[in-house]
Amino acid sequence: MTATQFPTVVPPACCTLEISGIEQERLVKMFKALGNPTRFEIMKFLVVRPGCITGDIVEFLPIAQATVSQHLKVLREAGWISGITEGPAVCYWLNEENIAWFKARVGEIF
Repeated sequence: MTATQFPTVVPPACCTLEISGIEQERLVKMFKALGNPTRFEIMKFLVVRPGCITGDIVEFLPIAQATVSQHLKVLREAGWISGITEGPAVCYWLNEENIAWFKARVGEIF
């Protein structure tokens, strides 16, 4: 493609990318966590089943409990979910504060 084939008028920027440092690292970590189809399915499950235990998620997904636990760990470390130990089980729910932060940052970018 030659220079004459490009438009002569460049459209204005549609958004901003004014994010850096720790906030950018946090946002990237959250995006990466959601980028896995299994973790995305876990998030969808927790939207309709807040306060569920690991066993509930294992019954929902066709994967081993150890694998589910690994995915839950990634989601927890990225800030998407929170959990509390209740005896031998862990009860999980969406972390609304972190989700609100994520939505705000994405809204600022786009």
